[in-house]
Amino acid sequence: MNFQVPLPKIQDSPKMSLQDQVFLIGSCFTEHMSQRLKQSKLHVLSNPHGILFNPLSIVHSLKQYLENGQVKEEELFYMNEIWNHWDFHSVFSGMNAADVLENMNESIRQASQFLLEADWLIITLGSAFQYSLQPNAGFDRERLEVANCHRAPAAYFEKRLLEISEMKTAFQSFFEALKNRNPNIKILFTLSPVRHIREGLIENNRSKARLMELIHFFTESQSQNMFYFPAYEIIIDVLRDYRFYDLDMVHPNYAATQFVWEQFIGHYFEVDDQQLIAKIKEVDTAFKHRARFPESQQHVKFKENMVKKIQQLLQQCPYLDFAEELQYFNQ
Repeated sequence: MNFQVPLPKIQDSPKMSLQDQVFLIGSCFTEHMSQRLKQSKLHVLSNPHGILFNPLSIVHSLKQYLENGQVKEEELFYMNEIWNHWDFHSVFSGMNAADVLENMNESIRQASQFLLEADWLIITLGSAFQYSLQPNAGFDRERLEVANCHRAPAAYFEKRLLEISEMKTAFQSFFEALKNRNPNIKILFTLSPVRHIREGLIENNRSKARLMELIHFFTESQSQNMFYFPAYEIIIDVLRDYRFYDLDMVHPNYAATQFVWEQFIGHYFEVDDQQLIAKIKEVDTAFKHRARFPESQQHVKFKENMVKKIQQLLQQCPYLDFAEELQYFNQ
């Protein structure tokens, strides 16, 4: 008896390489994928504005990277004793306005250069709900669409479900500009399997449905350089069991994200690179292990063996960066 539906067919696409530069942006599911790509030694830049959920905020930040548009001091706002920006995640917030501003602008500068050289742009959409700051919120700003509410009172915002047409228009404008600057870039969409139950289950399903229509409009009719990876279907339909979720019953747990990762590398990497990724994973696991008795001869021998493994990998692929691992194992 089979207790699972079969895996969805994954759209044919070019393969990734361990030498590729991969730019990732979007919801918290992006973080899981970017961590694994980094562990596999790809050149990765992830969420320069921090985690973003809705398409308009994602497009706004991407356009800012293309233009290397810098944040101005008057765009920051002070709340709960820290400085914030409505377009940035709270990981950028801080008590010193000058430091906050510099960190944001440095992140934009790095993203601007990286995006123009990237081989892949991976966009993970999370929610089609857009929050807008109201004029009566007391921040001396006109009505403003925000990417992050920064725990401000709900009364400060108006919420609306974005129309598919306006999301299409926003993305089309960006894609045209991107192709002029980086014509060979490949775009991979994913839809976050994290359910936004705070909006309500019905509202979440409406939101995801609009995002799905948006994605397939581009991948089916616009360009052969746009593709879709069905992370959403793998978790929602194939792994249809709450044992694959964290305690909040919303976020996929390690087992679920690992299963998605296995499907991802199995489709987007050649067999030789898949084998390399497995060997790199062994090095990464060893690097993160901390021995109870680091002075023991057994551990010294273990580190010597890891140095030999890394050297063998570098002979095969000299472009891999193991500087940090070699420094540790050579101590």
